[in-house]
Amino acid sequence: MIGPADGQPMLAGVKVVDLTSVVFGPYCTHILAELGAEVIKIENPAGGDSFRWSGKAKTTPGMSPGFHAINRGKQSVTLNLKDPDDLACMNALVREADVFVCNVRGRAMERLGLDYETVRAANPGIVYAHCVGFGQDGPYADLQAYDDVIQAATGTASLLPRVDGNPRARYLPSLIADKVAGLHAVYGVLAAIIHRLRTGEGQKVEIPMFESFSHFMLIEHLGGLAFDPPNGPVGYFRQIDPDRQPFPTRDGYISIVPYTDEAWFTVFNALGNPGFLDDERFATRKLRGANLALLYRELARLTAGFTTGELLEICRTAQIPAQAARDIGDIMHDAHLAQTAFFSRQEHPVEGAYFAMKHPVRFAEPLVSEGRPAPQLGEHTQSVRARSAT
Repeated sequence: MIGPADGQPMLAGVKVVDLTSVVFGPYCTHILAELGAEVIKIENPAGGDSFRWSGKAKTTPGMSPGFHAINRGKQSVTLNLKDPDDLACMNALVREADVFVCNVRGRAMERLGLDYETVRAANPGIVYAHCVGFGQDGPYADLQAYDDVIQAATGTASLLPRVDGNPRARYLPSLIADKVAGLHAVYGVLAAIIHRLRTGEGQKVEIPMFESFSHFMLIEHLGGLAFDPPNGPVGYFRQIDPDRQPFPTRDGYISIVPYTDEAWFTVFNALGNPGFLDDERFATRKLRGANLALLYRELARLTAGFTTGELLEICRTAQIPAQAARDIGDIMHDAHLAQTAFFSRQEHPVEGAYFAMKHPVRFAEPLVSEGRPAPQLGEHTQSVRARSAT
């Protein structure tokens, strides 16, 4: 199975038909495109993917920053799947595809004749990735799911109240459930492709957002409920500790992480209070662990007397992990990201100059999506239609 390098991108020759929208599915197919797959994005002619409208466009309505970020390197084809001719084109594309990724609910796919059994009959080797809100064998199978809904259902919205005592349930300010589920979808598709290389058989891959994000969050937060009977409360104590937050400085905030027991002695010595741990409350490792809140509070008192720059230098000299708690609006000025060319200024043929982010996983061979911008709505409809008709 393993041969010499051919100079092609890793997923060169893999054809993906992408019937997804918003973030969950498109994040998956974005990564497949980054790895070299040909991704044909199917969009409704009436406005396309709703994520096109998730922010202010620069030139053309429907070209939001978020859409640029996760649709680079794809082709956009507009099809109205209620129209017989357009549905016939869709079927032709799926028959020739290696991978079909969709996030339309199962019953709707059955009505369109695009359910797994029907597609497999026409294309036995297809990898059929169904991005769903909830596992299709449970009582929530037909319910709609969005990031907010999944954060609520998984208990994630109860974490911030555990930290700050404000009883109001709140979302983490990120499309974190969508993106996590998208990453699960990527490895599911890649595993199915490897399975097909080994056996010659395609298969269906179901990626439920609820279960994916539950698994992601509960790795640490299931806590004492992992045992029967439980031996402690739910939640990972380090993450919900109200004192384990960025520490104040004279000119901002800083993250300092004395993760090991030995590091506490180092950090208090470096910040000028080596005798603090002589207190009997901190006489043993167990006692220091039981009184972590007191350690964090003293650390916060000490950091307030330094500038952020001074603390960074002190911590780096002492080999204590630390970073300034910057405003997210300043991220593009980060020296490390500049040195590694994480942001690159590129030219979109219609939208003009924009900044693209480099794919974070590094490979010896450069990824091919660089320089391939996000498509205009329906930009490739005619060319793809012509190919599918032959």
